[in-house]
Amino acid sequence: MPTDLLVFGPHPDDIEIGLGATIARHVAEGFSVGLVDLTAGELSSNGTVAGRQAEAAAAATILGAAVRENLGWPDGNITTSPPLVRSAVDAIRRHRPRAIAIPHWQDRHPDHVRASEVLTVAAFTSGLRRYEADQDPWRADWICYYFINDSAVPSFVVDVSAHYDRKRAALDCYRSQFSTDAAGAIATRLTAPTFRTLVESRDAQFGAQAGVAFAEGIVVREPLQRATLFKHDW
Repeated sequence: MPTDLLVFGPHPDDIEIGLGATIARHVAEGFSVGLVDLTAGELSSNGTVAGRQAEAAAAATILGAAVRENLGWPDGNITTSPPLVRSAVDAIRRHRPRAIAIPHWQDRHPDHVRASEVLTVAAFTSGLRRYEADQDPWRADWICYYFINDSAVPSFVVDVSAHYDRKRAALDCYRSQFSTDAAGAIATRLTAPTFRTLVESRDAQFGAQAGVAFAEGIVVREPLQRATLFKHDW
């Protein structure tokens, strides 16, 4: 089924960390949003594959996503190999999005960096009519890069102030990652209270720079076209 926006994340919870409130805003405004996790996060220090899938499903429901799927790529071994590129191309051609959101290419986590590379290749390859896959060629209007761990100067920000509680609620679904309540859980960077503070402070900073409470930053590689030099179109 075609979607307006297709968001890819390397691991369950990455999408919510970087773009959760933007997804909630798009859904609230009537757009169809699909979520695609690349791996099951099987190498994570805490949680199980089955548990994280359940958390991801619950988060998707809170955000109002039309669909969420997992491509089953190997955690810790994301490469620009033909099988992984084809897997992503199949997802893009199947959902036929107007826009694709993928992780920014600069991030502390190697999987996030490599995922950005593979997905950039796949988004381009999806539009090639001579690239054989199960569905017809499809090229999204543009690729939007979002931040997970790190950040840079955004091309623009999305005001998500009215939808930020949705992001918080979606992140709360990932108890295996953001708390040590489960038996056998260990302390990690994610379980520290400072991690959620880091995420919110970044979104608050983007918001403050734009004159709103919270915003999520986006980078695009094309120039943004404006009709005039005026900030607001009246």
